[in-house]
Amino acid sequence: VQLVESGGGLVQPGGSLRLSCSASGNILNIPRMGWYRQDPGKERKSVATMTDDGSTEYGESVKGRFTISRDNAKNTAYLQMNSLKPEDTGVYYCDAGVSRTDGSTWYGWGQGTQVTVSS
Repeated sequence: VQLVESGGGLVQPGGSLRLSCSASGNILNIPRMGWYRQDPGKERKSVATMTDDGSTEYGESVKGRFTISRDNAKNTAYLQMNSLKPEDTGVYYCDAGVSRTDGSTWYGWGQGTQVTVSS
């Protein structure tokens, strides 16, 4: 299984970006996918998570501004980020817990995508 993120970049404060995380491989289903942000020298912290039945959780700092969604048919998660602030800057990673077609499970991370909010 492989996770690939895309959609990062440079945006001005108040702007928007949409990140994508696509999973590929021998996938039966993905019970949970999530987005995390890592600041230099700090641990990754949760931004948003979503289960395959639609349950979501958000970090306090992004509630009301970010929206996580999924296309289960495409094994893809999205993070719509609106009203971006300079403190949202960081490397964004997605993670997933995957049930594979052979009955095994897999957990892993994507390679990360840089988001920079600056004027």
